[in-house]
Amino acid sequence: MASIELSRVSKLYANGIVGVRDVDLRIEDGEFIIFLGPSGCGKSTLLRTIAGLEGISSGEVRIAGQLVNNVAPRDRNIAVVFQSYALYPHMTVWQNMAFGIKMRGAAAAEIETKVQEAVELLGLTGLLDRKPGALSGGQRQRVALGRAIVRDPQAFLLDEPLSNLDAQLRAEMRLELVKLHRRLGRTTVHVTHDQVEAMTMGDRICIMREGRLIQAGAPLEVYANPADTFVAKFLASPPMNLIAGELVEAGGGALSVKACDEIFPVPDMHRAAYAGYAGKPVIFGVRSEDFYESPQEPHYHPVTVKVVAIEALGPENILIGQLGQTRPIEIAARLTRHFRAAIGSSVTLYVDARPMHLFDVETTKVIARPPLPVTRIAP
Repeated sequence: MASIELSRVSKLYANGIVGVRDVDLRIEDGEFIIFLGPSGCGKSTLLRTIAGLEGISSGEVRIAGQLVNNVAPRDRNIAVVFQSYALYPHMTVWQNMAFGIKMRGAAAAEIETKVQEAVELLGLTGLLDRKPGALSGGQRQRVALGRAIVRDPQAFLLDEPLSNLDAQLRAEMRLELVKLHRRLGRTTVHVTHDQVEAMTMGDRICIMREGRLIQAGAPLEVYANPADTFVAKFLASPPMNLIAGELVEAGGGALSVKACDEIFPVPDMHRAAYAGYAGKPVIFGVRSEDFYESPQEPHYHPVTVKVVAIEALGPENILIGQLGQTRPIEIAARLTRHFRAAIGSSVTLYVDARPMHLFDVETTKVIARPPLPVTRIAP
């Protein structure tokens, strides 16, 4: 295993395009970390700089404490699994898995032992004589992982390895990759643009935008406490509802957000943190799951929403509705599977404002408040 440390790493191309800029990040031994962001944000470029497949313009890359800026990719002892799997079509499964270690001069007995261990670990028994063209997408992915495992690397770098799979197989392979990481205990970097992969697989998420690392942290921590409106919208489906408004004093030291013809009372627990923004424009952020069909708690605030669409997903319904009359905006609410309403009708929903966030209009950064406790999932 090995830690990976990036110190002010930048990659600038000759045409002026920024690949990554000033990334500082330490990945601990055995950590499973996710690089998450939209297409073109620099996440794959950053992974390739760790592998040595992209040279860096400035900064330092250290693996297991060793500076590797000028170390060739093959000498970094890092295994990369690409989106395309990069299997040799003319070779069998066994030959593909053995190729890398064979080229490194390993003895025949060692090759046989390591390939067989990987075959058993990944459930590839019975497929060793097949060529990639005769395999399913999930099987090809397992072969690519097996080839990486056989090399016995310090770390695994996975560049969107699930993106070519259908939805059901992708869900199955998410779990398999997590199990595999737990068995091997190797440092793993996984690149994806899929929020579900990020939330369910990683010890930490690193959210990137335009070549910069915007926020890093445990998945639930980042979800509950986004650094800015970009993170708030990107790490969720539906995204956080962001509503332009004004923070106003409501008497007796109380605060409210006035937005879309509604008045949203600010919970007392946030009053001190937000007091300095009284009288200023703000962006009010509330997640879809913080809307309810009934006032389950006395502090839930009622709002009227006009139904635009209902996405029936089976376990739940996603309501898309218009909030406000003068300048209405669309919001999303995650409701129970029993919710029913006619398109075009008006319904009353109830907002739990305790998990709310306010964002600065000019910077789009979150206005700091004490974080709420986050329920942690046992490892």
